[in-house]
Amino acid sequence: MDWFPKLRIGDLPDRAAARWPDREALVQGDRRWTHAEFAVEVRRTAKALIALGVAPGDKVAIWMTNRPEWLFLMYAIPMVGGVTVPLNTRYRTDDVVYTVDQSDSSVLFLNDRSGPIDYSAMVREALPAWPKVRRVVVVGDDLPEGSQRWATFLKAGTAVDDATLADRAAAVDAEALALIIYTSGTTSLPKGAMHNHVLIRNIVERAQLLGITCTDAFVGYLPLFHAFGYTEVALTVALTGAKQVLVETFDGDEVLDLAERERVTILHGFDAHWQDFLRARETRPRDLALRFGMLAAGQESSRPVAYRSQELCPTVTGWGMSEVWTAIVVSHISATPEQRCEASGYPMFGVDLRIIDPETGADQPADEPGELLVHSYTRMLGYYNKPVETAETIDAGGWLHTGDLARIRHDGHLQFIGRLKDMLKIGGENVAPAEIEGRLRELNGVDDAAVVGIPDDRLGEVGVAYVLRAPGADLDPNRLLDHLRGRIASFKIPRHVFVVDALPMTPTGKIRKVELREQARDDVASA
Repeated sequence: MDWFPKLRIGDLPDRAAARWPDREALVQGDRRWTHAEFAVEVRRTAKALIALGVAPGDKVAIWMTNRPEWLFLMYAIPMVGGVTVPLNTRYRTDDVVYTVDQSDSSVLFLNDRSGPIDYSAMVREALPAWPKVRRVVVVGDDLPEGSQRWATFLKAGTAVDDATLADRAAAVDAEALALIIYTSGTTSLPKGAMHNHVLIRNIVERAQLLGITCTDAFVGYLPLFHAFGYTEVALTVALTGAKQVLVETFDGDEVLDLAERERVTILHGFDAHWQDFLRARETRPRDLALRFGMLAAGQESSRPVAYRSQELCPTVTGWGMSEVWTAIVVSHISATPEQRCEASGYPMFGVDLRIIDPETGADQPADEPGELLVHSYTRMLGYYNKPVETAETIDAGGWLHTGDLARIRHDGHLQFIGRLKDMLKIGGENVAPAEIEGRLRELNGVDDAAVVGIPDDRLGEVGVAYVLRAPGADLDPNRLLDHLRGRIASFKIPRHVFVVDALPMTPTGKIRKVELREQARDDVASA
């Protein structure tokens, strides 16, 4: 780390303002901020945090949809030495009670509501369970008891002078805790992955690899509480002088309309985002200026979407996770279509990967699957207040055990296969659900697919497929099975197929396979 400048997250808006003062940084609706204007808002917010009593090391939770105040806070909190705790906007009362308490947050920022979701009502219900929360600030008019409006919060900051803010900012250590980002919690309660400011290096190097400059523009539809949105759009904009067009919720048609109007050059997203882009493009073509897009993961189930997405723009793949940060492997825009659609990317500088046999711990040769281990400067400091879970995840050599099944290909690219815990054992054979899911998703009318296992007296386990139909699609389970026959080994073909209109999801949009396994037992028993 010594050779790389020790930048701090709170430094970035002022640096951008000095270099690109008049270039646009942020657009939301009919409001626009240059980088210079954005930096002014961040400093106003930082002074208000000092006036609010936020001390170095204090945890400050943000429970907001994508809005400018979120962005001001994400720089202002670390500028004064605080620790940002992003909260998933899909959380409901129990989830938010747990994460605010577990993170020891003393301050909470929220917007009062978003559409039908009443965040203020949930905070009223949760407040008795938060003895450590000293201050609540609300963007909106529905104020829980003891809270204050955003405007009141900002006004108090006018009493803090520039010298006081400068002293607080200068005292921040780049290697100190800056961010606690919570995992999805697909099998247990969410865990808070702790990170410092050092992750800035990863974003700088990736921006250079992908050639991102001040002439680029993004649409900020990825949730800011998620590492993908926090990093690949928000922080990237501050580091490169690019522009972000912020939207509160995702809609494929709206994003492409904004991309056309604002001459957006880069899109990001998961499979579902790109599927919506492709539908929106087919329905109504636009005059777009896209240079490239990033599609997360590169696993087999994503390949059909990745190849189809080339019709919209060239895409690169990336892999990451909360514990090691986003896109620590990423494909290059000059890589072959096969590498950009079928692999998850190439390890970035400073990132070491190993693939081990999950049973013996022995290193696997190229192209052989096993558990992915990561050693990197981006690796989390640990799980907040969870020493046992931290020790179970990071070994004595500093390698983080991801729990992901992957292989390192002969060309050095990583290929993510799936989660180890999702692997099926059918008649003694290992079966990766992602392979089956990818084949099912090749069919028109299939929006998503999930394969889980249920016990079987003869084979030990058999597969059950849940197929999410696209709006208006008519899917026949027998046709789905016919599509699999001859394409995958017979023992991999699911014993049962159910066509559904919804799948159980985590707050971060991952399929709850634990819940789906329980559902599969009931569905098969009653079929």
